[in-house]
Amino acid sequence: MAIDPTMPVLIVDDYKTMLRIIRNLLKQIGFEDVDEAADGSEALGKMRDKRYGLVISDWNMEPMTGIELLREVRADEKLNRTPFIMVTAESKTENVIAAKKAGVNNYIVKPFNAETLKAKIDAVFGE
Repeated sequence: MAIDPTMPVLIVDDYKTMLRIIRNLLKQIGFEDVDEAADGSEALGKMRDKRYGLVISDWNMEPMTGIELLREVRADEKLNRTPFIMVTAESKTENVIAAKKAGVNNYIVKPFNAETLKAKIDAVFGE
């Protein structure tokens, strides 16, 4: 499936600076339609109102974490096909395994650049 840079992307992080960084990286690789959420529950609400082509979520957030958001998305038959990339500062093997088991499409360890983000998105969409 080819990547459509016009598809809406939802980025989820409780750290405003990280949201700005990811938004700028997405813009560098051609994505313009980017929405933000400060935690998993806000993201879930937005996902129920709008169909996103991709979700990029931080793992560590309160009150709903990225892994909890991922599990909710995968359990919802209207949302469960949404491509999902997890972002975290943790590179622990058990976290990667937990994310894979929960149905994540890809995993990015912070810090990362536009090239890494593009490669991870390309991998999700089979480029």
